[in-house]
Amino acid sequence: MQFRSTASAAALGVVLVAALAAGCAPPAAAPPAQTPEVAVLHAQSQVLPLTRDLVGRVASLRSSDVRARVPGVLLKRLYTEGSDVREGQPLFQIDPKPYQAALDAALAALAQAQATSTNAAVNARRTRDLLPSGLVSRSDVDNNNATERSSSASVKQAEANVETARINLGYATVTAPIAGRSGQQHVTEGALVGQSDATLLTTIDQLDRVYVNFDRPADELLQLHAAQARGDVTLFARDKATLEVILSDGTTYKPLGSVDFDDVSVDPTNAALAFRGIIANPQRQLLPGMFVTVRLTLGTQNHAYVVPQAIVRRDSAGAFVEVAGADDKVVVKHIRADSMQGTNWLVTGGLADGDRIISTSVDQVRAGMQVKVRPDSASGS
Repeated sequence: MQFRSTASAAALGVVLVAALAAGCAPPAAAPPAQTPEVAVLHAQSQVLPLTRDLVGRVASLRSSDVRARVPGVLLKRLYTEGSDVREGQPLFQIDPKPYQAALDAALAALAQAQATSTNAAVNARRTRDLLPSGLVSRSDVDNNNATERSSSASVKQAEANVETARINLGYATVTAPIAGRSGQQHVTEGALVGQSDATLLTTIDQLDRVYVNFDRPADELLQLHAAQARGDVTLFARDKATLEVILSDGTTYKPLGSVDFDDVSVDPTNAALAFRGIIANPQRQLLPGMFVTVRLTLGTQNHAYVVPQAIVRRDSAGAFVEVAGADDKVVVKHIRADSMQGTNWLVTGGLADGDRIISTSVDQVRAGMQVKVRPDSASGS
């Protein structure tokens, strides 16, 4: 029993010595860090369209309220609500009987005035003929001449009354002032309209072409004019600028439109200028009141780069990309990327022709890190 205890102690001692020896051994050397291999895009400036995406609202090219211009009882509607109507097409019928009676009375008064005027003219001519013979006095001639003139004026007054009565009778049939899409009827048959004011009956909107109203910040306009002075951009004249309408589902509406109005004063509520575009609408897809995205092409960007969205990152200082320097070390370049072109950023500052923009492993490289550029990297950006 004592022999076994001694042997066990000796074995334990050997294990402890081995453990101590292992603990005192130097640590194994770490494997050398591998230089990451990256692909690059070679920056090359281009002349690109200068575009801006803005929020716009559709408005009718012309919108006309159809109102009752004479008082009366509305008898019937003569059009189908929501249909296209032509200019001058009858839309509503107001009871014409009172106006027909007024016209008949005016015509009768005109006939009476004309008869009186004819008699006065005959008397005046007779007295003028008899004046040399001394059978009538100068006073009689003057009185008959005055009566002739007065009766002639009465005829003109009666003719004006006839014209007024005829106009009022015409107003009893309410017609479309413009061609366009008719709206909903606001007053039902049997209602008394036009009694105290011109009652609104319906509205017509011209929709074959429509306006798109939008605003542009005044500061942006100043910046663009400064860029044009430097030669960075070329701005089109207002009538050469084009606009695309982007619908709510992201599709682009065709055809293109043009800018036809820009305001001359800045709105103090939003520090912007009001602009208006005009665009064809043959299928009536664009309706008044719709909000759309307006992609405005203002001119050309003379020194710009197209950079994929995935390789542009941002920090507190703004957008940046990593560039492989001349010694293949990573350099961070902050860029000016204010607008998109499809899925790419349109970069207008911060890059130079020939810059090698790192396009892979962008989340693994850091400023100053040594990289290896793949020889088959794409060229141009």
